[in-house]
Amino acid sequence: MSTPQKFAVMGNPVAHSKSPFIHRAFAAQFGIALTYDAVPVARHGFAAALREFAAGGGCGVNVTAPFKEEAFALAGRCTERAQRARAVNTVTLGGKKIHGDNTDGAGLVRDLRDNLGFTLKNARVLIIGAGGAARGILAPLLAEKPARMHIANRTAGKAFALAEEFSRAAMSGGGLETARGVYDLVLHAAGPQGPPPQIAPEIFAADALAYDLSYADGDTPFIAWAKQNRAPRAIDGAGMLVEQAAESFLVWHRRRPGTAAVVAELRRG
Repeated sequence: MSTPQKFAVMGNPVAHSKSPFIHRAFAAQFGIALTYDAVPVARHGFAAALREFAAGGGCGVNVTAPFKEEAFALAGRCTERAQRARAVNTVTLGGKKIHGDNTDGAGLVRDLRDNLGFTLKNARVLIIGAGGAARGILAPLLAEKPARMHIANRTAGKAFALAEEFSRAAMSGGGLETARGVYDLVLHAAGPQGPPPQIAPEIFAADALAYDLSYADGDTPFIAWAKQNRAPRAIDGAGMLVEQAAESFLVWHRRRPGTAAVVAELRRG
């Protein structure tokens, strides 16, 4: 019997992570022997934890908050999508250099397009938040050619700079008070908290989708707010989580797993 390959997800906090369940389910589809654990890491201990895991025979690591930017800095080689995001959520170990990738944006687009049937082309998109989560999704979203995208953030300058960096022509950015108008897709990329009070509830188009990049066993604060304010559809990031994991699995094993049953099982809790 072959020795199981070692994988993990590292973050702070990370005990709530569904990634071990997801990757074990993917491995079972192909009969791949692996271990996959959730590894809590001290705020200033990511580099040491990664070295220790690699020294112990680790093959790959998924990286979650707050270490994605640090993982990018540590990587000796990065894919183009990781370079655009300047953040890494998928680390491949085993060679002389750490290889970094970012599958977040691809996972989001796949969930929106393939699982939820949402058409991004010509859509009006609002993104709440301008941190690492937002950075990881901008380039894949722009590739789908929405009509326009606007980033609203507590720090207006950060949102404006992000819009300038990625596409001045197709994207704008500003403070929370600039989240005005009507949008087909409202993406909450500001962590597990609810939307700030400056976000007007009248932003949802008649068939709009409210989407939280975070996920929870019940409604996240943003999803609860969206439902209270009559968003036609509101859903959390469980599907994105599974789809970005499938993309990571493809990076590591060169096989793309089926995701529908895993998403369904995750939503059943």
